[in-house]
Amino acid sequence: MVANLRRLAVEGSPAEKRLASLVFEDAEAVSLAPIQELAARAGVSEPTVTRFCRAIECDGVRDFKLRLAQIIAIGGFTMFPTPTRRSPDDEQIITSVRDAATAAIERTAAALDMCRVAEAAQAIASARQVVTFGSGGVSSLGAVELQNRLFRFAIPVTAHTDGQMQRMVAAVAGETTVAVSLSASGSANSVVEATRIARLYGATTIAITDPASALAREAEIVLGFSVPGDGQVIKPSPARYALLTVVDVLATSVAEAMGPQVLEGLRRIRKSLSALGMSNSDRPIGD
Repeated sequence: MVANLRRLAVEGSPAEKRLASLVFEDAEAVSLAPIQELAARAGVSEPTVTRFCRAIECDGVRDFKLRLAQIIAIGGFTMFPTPTRRSPDDEQIITSVRDAATAAIERTAAALDMCRVAEAAQAIASARQVVTFGSGGVSSLGAVELQNRLFRFAIPVTAHTDGQMQRMVAAVAGETTVAVSLSASGSANSVVEATRIARLYGATTIAITDPASALAREAEIVLGFSVPGDGQVIKPSPARYALLTVVDVLATSVAEAMGPQVLEGLRRIRKSLSALGMSNSDRPIGD
């Protein structure tokens, strides 16, 4: 139905365009308004409203309003997003992304419990094996990025983003294993279950997640972060920056917990990369 609404907003008759625009401007009010009010607000007749509903493949006004209410309930802002305002030079897009990222990082930094970070870092530094679990776009990225940070310190670490692999890896974890589970929402079933299984078999479990989530309840050490949505569904979520902030803080804390021994591994990596012409000391190591 939403696709038909968007089509009529562009290709429909003048009356259909006005009705479609009315829906996109205030979908919730339209879902509650009687046909007389809809006709008056769009400047059309009541039969035109009925024909409009049928043009978007609804049986009539009642069916249209019911389906619209369902769309709002399950999709809401996703179906009818507030567009990012654009200026001729797209300055607003840059500002929108920058401000959201900055706010996410600052919010996360202010809330992060460094005592818990130090506890997590010491556990990782002492572990014989570290596994990271993530599911979905942001969390999978975080799991792989944490692996990318930790292997540089000669820590045996593997990232797992497949749900079945997560369960199997968790099932063979033991007391010398640290399992780090990442989830922006904290509700990814595979990650929650893998964390529970790993803890059952004695692994130390760390969660980088919403502190009020199901995942947080399963882990021993919680590094909490939470970034509210901003309604801009066409723009990537700033939760990525929050999660990566926690990952970078944790990785740095692990390096400090391990001490000077991490420098030898970093030296070897830089030396190895010199054969590829990547030995410039001003560049990040391996990035």
